[in-house]
Amino acid sequence: MTHKRQRKRSIFDIMSDYIEDFKTWAEEMIESATSERPSWDIESCSLEPLCNIFVTTKEVVVTADLPYTEPKTVRVEAIGEDLIEIEAKMKRKVHFDDFGITHRKGEFSSFLCQTRIPVPIKPEQMKVSLKHGILEIRLPRKKGYEIKVE
Repeated sequence: MTHKRQRKRSIFDIMSDYIEDFKTWAEEMIESATSERPSWDIESCSLEPLCNIFVTTKEVVVTADLPYTEPKTVRVEAIGEDLIEIEAKMKRKVHFDDFGITHRKGEFSSFLCQTRIPVPIKPEQMKVSLKHGILEIRLPRKKGYEIKVE
């Protein structure tokens, strides 16, 4: 009966593996942090609102959080069949200080964002409503398109 003896790993091998795993994790974290962009634009004095996209069988519902918005200034524009732009002026200007951020300077007077729609839509039949600072955009889905299967 022969038994193979496994060589015990030294503490240095274990530490070396641990350091390599840590380096890989750190590189992934740095890459994900640098690929994100801020939700504000100092040059245009605009904030990017929080948006949600909900796709049903008949329509796409996009909601955007637009607090302090002047309802008459809300503009929603379809840019092609898969992209919409939301723009709105705020009732009052907001500063970084309002968020407790003291190491940056700047003020914001509007909301601005572009949102990609994951399925083809009929932008000409878009319905828009604003209630209590929540913008709701209803976009009927386009019928009769082909989905490519690989």
